[in-house]
Amino acid sequence: MAVFAFLLNYPWEFLQVPLFRGMATASHWEAIRICTSATLGDAVIAVIAFWGVAAATRTRRWILAPSVGQLAGFVAIGVAITLVLEWLATGPLERWEYAEAMPLVPLLGVGLSPVLQWILLPPLVAWFVRRQLT
Repeated sequence: MAVFAFLLNYPWEFLQVPLFRGMATASHWEAIRICTSATLGDAVIAVIAFWGVAAATRTRRWILAPSVGQLAGFVAIGVAITLVLEWLATGPLERWEYAEAMPLVPLLGVGLSPVLQWILLPPLVAWFVRRQLT
């Protein structure tokens, strides 16, 4: 889970660079460090989401033949964690800022790109994991 989550999220993090203030002008190695750190966080979120669904279904084997509900749960846990982390990081913790180019989710004020990341990539992660295990 963590390996596929890392591999799929890493390019996404680099594609988001123009959407975060200061990233486009950061040094090459600083941008790599930041994107790698964010991707490691994405892998952790994916593992937490996997185990959340495993706890709810009482089996870690759900990934071998996931139902729509299980995939939805996997996505929902990732989105929920992302919403909280983005809100904290751009608000009270002041860890990063969005660039003007970042579209925001209405009412929530968090970046659309990180939310879309957790809607689009988890089903692909699940597919790769299932494909590797079966």
